[in-house]
Amino acid sequence: MLTIKKYAAIDIGSNAVRLLIANIIEQEDGPTLFRKNALVRVPIRLGEDVFINGEISTKNQERMEDAMKAFRLLMNAHQVLEYRACATSAMRDARNGFAFAKALKKKTNITIDIIDGEEEAKIIAATDLNSFIKEDRTYIYVDVGGGSTEITIYHMGSMIASRSFKIGTVRLLNDLVSQEDWEIMQKWIALKCENYDHIDLIGSGGNINKVFKLSAKKPGKTLSYLFLTQLYKELKTLSYEERIVKLSLNPDRADVIIPALHIYLQAMKSSKAKQIIVPKIGLADGIIKSLYHANNS
Repeated sequence: MLTIKKYAAIDIGSNAVRLLIANIIEQEDGPTLFRKNALVRVPIRLGEDVFINGEISTKNQERMEDAMKAFRLLMNAHQVLEYRACATSAMRDARNGFAFAKALKKKTNITIDIIDGEEEAKIIAATDLNSFIKEDRTYIYVDVGGGSTEITIYHMGSMIASRSFKIGTVRLLNDLVSQEDWEIMQKWIALKCENYDHIDLIGSGGNINKVFKLSAKKPGKTLSYLFLTQLYKELKTLSYEERIVKLSLNPDRADVIIPALHIYLQAMKSSKAKQIIVPKIGLADGIIKSLYHANNS
């Protein structure tokens, strides 16, 4: 006998806002299954407001209100039982972030939790990440967003270090990452990884998922440092318009994919990782699982 429930996750990032609706399938004599039912992504670039002007603009406040009202209607139509909305770097750094979240609650009846980098890393760890981690290996997990990059080191199946860095794709596009920012991240990675001989990188985020799709590799295969380096160079030779037309990239992906690759390559270089695993997991997946486990513990 099966019991099927619907949960939802709202991920309010620096480059886009996402609604994930998932079926939670509880089996009487088997494990609980998590199946994606619907995913809606709206390209509202809050980071461009916040990282340049320090607050969310009136225009994007209006767009966010429209998106949250639409998400509420979709959740109602899907008969979602539980949801959680999490906002990351952009709303975290915005002067008006908390006041705006409070205003959205009144207008849309959606409560938004503005989370820090540490909690973001913990939520992502609640995904199927463990199924990709072998207990006899060392991994550096890198989640690249528009406003920040979360990095976690796993050794012998356990998390040994985690940190959030204010290096993200939207920040890079607007020249808001200093050489010192890079050096802090690079030195931290090198220090945490110096005692390990072989490290694999696990990458998450919309950009690395798109890179994997461009590679035309079969699911489960890895991407090499050499491949990422070559692709990075090739993408830089193409104009923004060519990336949209020739590579079929969305307009809000065609500009951030290059800085995203730069971040992954720097993380691989600093950790001496030679390959990257792309499991296609992210914050929204972690929100669903952590929400379920919290309600069934």
